[in-house]
Amino acid sequence: MTEPVKGPASYFPSIEKKYGRPISEWQDLIRASPLTKHMELVSWLKTEHGLGHGHANALVAHTLAEDAGK
Repeated sequence: MTEPVKGPASYFPSIEKKYGRPISEWQDLIRASPLTKHMELVSWLKTEHGLGHGHANALVAHTLAEDAGK
């Protein structure tokens, strides 16, 4: 039996279903943005792409953590 997904990635299925884009596409948008600060990116996703705060926060947190590990 696999462990349930925890943390920001636990939002990914509902983000894909609600907004109709794969997570990789959202991550590409975040990485292409000239913004670099967490809350700037969250605000940008909310205003420019209509995401809710929790979904935007999860995408940014996961993407920045992934990039920091590279």
